[in-house]
Amino acid sequence: QVQLVESGGGLVQPGWSLRLSCAASGSGFSINAMGWYRQAPGKPRELVAAITSGGIPNYADSVKGRFTISRDNAKNTVDLQMNSLKPEDTAVYYCNFRFTTGIWAYERWGQGTQVTVSS
Repeated sequence: QVQLVESGGGLVQPGWSLRLSCAASGSGFSINAMGWYRQAPGKPRELVAAITSGGIPNYADSVKGRFTISRDNAKNTVDLQMNSLKPEDTAVYYCNFRFTTGIWAYERWGQGTQVTVSS
């Protein structure tokens, strides 16, 4: 049973930093793309950042230059370093992994972690 476990998040002031981490448990799979999404109250879930299996990142325009996504393939983890946080970054953040096991392709979501940016 493949599961994702997130850590990090919390309440910070504008301009501060936070680091989110997400780890996959289980075995017998390959991980393709990894990503972070967020959902603010009353808004649809949106992609924040993603990284390919080869380590190529992609960012939403709203976070470019402030957020950095990284992955550790040996540990099956992905991190999101968030700097210069703004109140509009407040949301529940979810990690997403896309897996392959044999001929099967599937995805899993983390449980979500709250990030609140407020003075």
